Amino acid sequence: MARSWWSGGAEASAALAAVMRPIEQASGPPNEVYVSEEFARWEQEFLLARSWACIGTGRRVPEPGDARPIAFAGAPLILLRGHDGELRVFHNVCSHRGMKLIEEPVRIRGTIRCPYHSWTYDPDGSLRATPMIGGPGKGCVPGFDKSKHGLKPVRSATWFDAVFVNLSGDAEPFESWIAPLAERWEDFDPAALRFEDRDSSCELDVACNWKLAVENFCEAYHLPWIHPGLNSYSRLEDHYLIADEDGGYAGQGTAAYRAQLVENGDAFPAMPGLPPRWHGKAEYVALFPTALFGIHADHFYTVTLQPSGPGRTVERIDIYYFADEALEDRRTGMRQANAALWRGIFEEDRSVVEGMQRGRASPAYRGGVLSPVMEGATHCFYRWFARRLVAAG
Repeated sequence: MARSWWSGGAEASAALAAVMRPIEQASGPPNEVYVSEEFARWEQEFLLARSWACIGTGRRVPEPGDARPIAFAGAPLILLRGHDGELRVFHNVCSHRGMKLIEEPVRIRGTIRCPYHSWTYDPDGSLRATPMIGGPGKGCVPGFDKSKHGLKPVRSATWFDAVFVNLSGDAEPFESWIAPLAERWEDFDPAALRFEDRDSSCELDVACNWKLAVENFCEAYHLPWIHPGLNSYSRLEDHYLIADEDGGYAGQGTAAYRAQLVENGDAFPAMPGLPPRWHGKAEYVALFPTALFGIHADHFYTVTLQPSGPGRTVERIDIYYFADEALEDRRTGMRQANAALWRGIFEEDRSVVEGMQRGRASPAYRGGVLSPVMEGATHCFYRWFARRLVAAG
């Protein structure tokens, strides 16, 4: 079998050097990083598992006992809100014989029971019972310490209700990792987030590599042709680039965001105490690798990217508001219109990212070129990606 280009040597060095050049001479990563099954497996272990990666949002498990299975980087996980209200992430596997514990979202009333031999776990992960481990009627055996065989926790953290995990356990502390973006958005209070599940969440199954979703989200260059409706009130010329390679994020902002959701001119209330400079302004940032955020004076959204092989990404969209008044019944129509607006925009992007995925099958495409004026944020993501490959050896 021919050695893969990313396993080292002159070919890998040349490919990464082309990505790392100044934007005027740079190209994107080779096609293999988007289409290769082998690279997708390598990427799971050496990039996704070693990063702080978003796997979902806390609103998906709102009540004590709520548990949701999530597959990420090849590992089955459980996102679980304990009876104490704490959000935890565990490996979705029984410590006994490796049986997957939860297949569907569920509310745990008491304990988590393994469907194989009925070992049970408390929602905090501790092993509660091991029925007949010592034979019929004997729930214990000499020398077996239950405290050593609970659910295996995953290093996790929550920010703006987005849940991040570091599967390898060796990434830098979350607080220092998130600090650059947290400082950029320090005027916004995560505790002010409010959500209404009936009309503010959706999911898209998109036939593209997750990296193409990130690249597309980073730039506004495509607005006039792909999002003419959005461009009518948030024009391309009103946008600015956001790129922080060291901070691990990039995207775009606009100084003229004024969506008209209903004819009577009603609007969602802005976050209390927000400085005036944010009114009419919005920023859209990809926090590498798997979180896309949109922040406005009156609402916030998270898009969680779940990579599934080289050519499929599940996008989970959650919309939040900054005031209780936004959740009132009289604004149900506005929330529905806002959710429809954002879903429509991501549906418009579907044709683009799926088209790029199909295009990556062409041997004539070798990374392309970038607009030095319009695509600095995408180049920022390329460079971050290349640096992670170098760091992974």
